[in-house]
Amino acid sequence: MLSPLKKALALAALPFSLQAQAYEIEPLGEGLYRFIDDRHRSVFMITDHGALVTDPMNHAAATWLNNEIKQRFDTPVRYVVYSHNHSDHIYGGEVFDTPDTTFIAHRLAAQDIANTKAQTVQPDLVFDDEMTLRLGGKEVQLRYHGPNDGRGSISMYFQDHATMFVVDWIVIGRMPWQKLWSYDIQGMINSTREVLEYDFDTFVGGHAEVGDHADVERYLAYLESLYSQVTDGILAGKSLEQIQQEVDLSEYSDLAQYVEWVGLNIEGVHERLMEESGMGWRSDLKEEHTH
Repeated sequence: MLSPLKKALALAALPFSLQAQAYEIEPLGEGLYRFIDDRHRSVFMITDHGALVTDPMNHAAATWLNNEIKQRFDTPVRYVVYSHNHSDHIYGGEVFDTPDTTFIAHRLAAQDIANTKAQTVQPDLVFDDEMTLRLGGKEVQLRYHGPNDGRGSISMYFQDHATMFVVDWIVIGRMPWQKLWSYDIQGMINSTREVLEYDFDTFVGGHAEVGDHADVERYLAYLESLYSQVTDGILAGKSLEQIQQEVDLSEYSDLAQYVEWVGLNIEGVHERLMEESGMGWRSDLKEEHTH
């Protein structure tokens, strides 16, 4: 019979045990892996000289992953790379925080983590445009493409694996998130065009499915069609409701959440064009779209 203390410990561990059932590690080949925690994904690389981990996501997920790396590979974590500043991807860093682990982020992400007092490990090493990491004979290229989602959001190109990892602003097999919260739409398009300049065979996103170069091309085509059709609707003096009814993105109706989110995607682009691009107060547009 369990003692009261052991009963309490068992009950405390139960939620974590249930949650842990949702965690998965998928091999991507030659020491590269995808880590899945519910809707979130990250990647990690195992080499003879240690591991490189990307977004830890949260304390429970990071704890599980850290234990798996120890048990399966018996190697220390040398690098933790943050994709950007959003807490649902970079929390849990403290799990990997040892004197031998270097935390890396873009300068803008690091600044935001510090300014907002985010409850994760502050990066040790920051960069502005590009940084190349080498570990165990493998190379990872980090690059900032300008504004796209959040602050300091970067791409991570695992050159030896021909694999690209991008969080939030490229999504494969699913619609972009609802009203495109926190996105710079034109910036997403610009950044995705630059990512397509890389010679990758496999694409891994921070959400949704694994894809390839062609899948990213199709995602870009969706963004460009969405953006241009909403722009044309505003220039024609149409209301948001009219634009939502008339925009035709049906060739992408196979994407997950299409029915639920296509109207929200249109609304999000409309808001940013009206506000950030200033189309809402342009003197050359119809009166109903001016202040």
